[in-house]
Amino acid sequence: MATAQTISFREPASHAAEVPKSAVMGEDLQELQGDKLVLNIGPSHPSTHGVLRVVVELDGETITKAMPDIGYLHRGDEKIAENMTYNQFVPYTDRLDYLAPLANNVAYALAVEKLMGIHDKLPPRCQYIRVICCELARISAHLLGVGCFAMDVGAMTVFLHTFTEREKIYNLIESLTGARFTTSYTRIGGMTRDLPPGWVDQCRKFLDEVVVCFAEVGSLLTRNRIWVDRTRDVGVISKELAINYGLTGPNLRGSGVAYDVRKAHPYLCYSDLEFDVPVGSVGDSYDRYLVRMEESQQSVRLLHQCLDKLPGGADNRSKEPFHVQDGKTVLPPKDKVLTSMEELIHQFMLVTQGVNAPPGEVYFGAENPKGELGFYINSRGGGTPYRLKIRAPSFVNLSILPAILPGHMMSDMVTILGSLDFVMGECDR
Repeated sequence: MATAQTISFREPASHAAEVPKSAVMGEDLQELQGDKLVLNIGPSHPSTHGVLRVVVELDGETITKAMPDIGYLHRGDEKIAENMTYNQFVPYTDRLDYLAPLANNVAYALAVEKLMGIHDKLPPRCQYIRVICCELARISAHLLGVGCFAMDVGAMTVFLHTFTEREKIYNLIESLTGARFTTSYTRIGGMTRDLPPGWVDQCRKFLDEVVVCFAEVGSLLTRNRIWVDRTRDVGVISKELAINYGLTGPNLRGSGVAYDVRKAHPYLCYSDLEFDVPVGSVGDSYDRYLVRMEESQQSVRLLHQCLDKLPGGADNRSKEPFHVQDGKTVLPPKDKVLTSMEELIHQFMLVTQGVNAPPGEVYFGAENPKGELGFYINSRGGGTPYRLKIRAPSFVNLSILPAILPGHMMSDMVTILGSLDFVMGECDR
């Protein structure tokens, strides 16, 4: 395994950002009183990126207290999972971080496979296809994150560039899975289907084009005076504060912590691939932007390696399997179902009762675009989980708002929210 290299962009800040004394978690709405103005931002406001509501107390235009109010998009996904077979819950994972559904599918499947003890038995081709899915999802999510962040701050052109590239990703995803948005591509034990003919060449063409987009976005933003003034030293999160609040993903690495689940706890074939972990040094909104831009470049690097090393090649002439060879875990081929009683029984059992997972409890966390997406599963045996808990990175990342918003101007709040790059689908679940 190649030694990880960390990439730092800027010199560390000369002084650590102080957390205002008023930034205490659990502030009650009744405590927001006196001569100051109490204002609701959201849940219907463009800058809250969905249905986030933040109750802020203002002294003039300066925020003195902030209290995030979530739950407007709560659907009870975890309770729904307890009443479904493991494979039936796959489409619900699409609706978590709906900007990276392929990565959600993979993380959930790996958690169930860890429970079943087959996570280390996945065929190499399956592992590489899953990594391809995850890195495409990362590029897609970061393109949207940076594009919306820039548009919130006033740079409309960047959004148009990034959305153009995301449409190309959606075309690739549609060709791969049959759907553009809610993919449901992964299954317990493997994938629903192999790569279609010509898909690898299409993906290479996209990778050559998206790096041009990264360069264009960088030239529009990175040294833009307005962008730098709006983001530098705004929303500073110190290394200690980021760790204490449990931040993960680019928000943690932007504060200088070189923690990446793909490096710290390698899964799939990540240990066979070379990539660097970009980190910031100041922990402000500008650092978080730079980290996401460099992470996208590293994803392109990973995708090139996966396409070059893909077992079986682009057309899979050697017929490398893309799922575990176990009729009790994955659906048997349709022709065998129609001609063999044993395969017919396996098909019937898998469809009606689901995969037979053993009793036990597991936790698996994957490095998703927003941070560590984790699944805790408590099983009492059978085809459905007894309990399922989702560790949503956006939920954890938003918990830091009461600590970093006070002391900033109202206009800075829009910048900070954009730099955290959250999605309420996984936050509320």
